[in-house]
Amino acid sequence: MSKEPKGIREGVENSKGDPRVLLLLNAILSTWLAWTTIWGLDLLDVVAFSVQNVATLALIVFALTYVMVLR
Repeated sequence: MSKEPKGIREGVENSKGDPRVLLLLNAILSTWLAWTTIWGLDLLDVVAFSVQNVATLALIVFALTYVMVLR
């Protein structure tokens, strides 16, 4: 009779990991997503590709993912 394995939620809740790693990964992935999104929209002539547009979208994505993680 084996114990049922823990799910992802229990594993994350019991993790002793450093939250700065999560924030760093969130920042990197948010920036990468913003960069590729703005680049694609620039190819379609929807928005201009600029550092300001990438940074704005990256901050929005970062904030949304941060809020969703806290839920």
